[in-house]
Amino acid sequence: MSQQYPQQQTPQQTWQGGEPPLWAPYYGAPFPAAVKRFFKKYATFSGRASRSEYWWWTLVAVAVSFILNIIMGVGTTATTATAASTAASGPGTILGTILIVIWAAATIVPSFALAVRRLHDGNFSGWLVLIVLVPLVGALALLVLMILPSKPAGQRFDQPASA
Repeated sequence: MSQQYPQQQTPQQTWQGGEPPLWAPYYGAPFPAAVKRFFKKYATFSGRASRSEYWWWTLVAVAVSFILNIIMGVGTTATTATAASTAASGPGTILGTILIVIWAAATIVPSFALAVRRLHDGNFSGWLVLIVLVPLVGALALLVLMILPSKPAGQRFDQPASA
């Protein structure tokens, strides 16, 4: 037997002014709104995040990391000796490394917060984010949990500002 969940309301049905408040998930969030909400909810581990909020931010994070790795790779010059090949770091490598460290420091806390809120939307404990610490299978298990659809039972993690 499968458990039936009530029909989930869309943001248009629930929020008459357009975008839902920050404590609520934004289902079907467009790209700019998802990025804006990521930074507005910088260290908010409570509440929920929709799949669109999570995956739009993941796209941004992967794209920025890819660009920073290109910058870092451009600065590396290969030199060949008679018997061995070595790589020397140039200014691009140093700049790329500095930018990667800044990017990682600026986004690690909100990325974990977003992952916890995404787990809440699937009605899972936010502590499951620590499954990523399990070598090899942990990251795969977390990926599967992030892909799962929202569950109305996840509303237990909502904390409206007016309540």
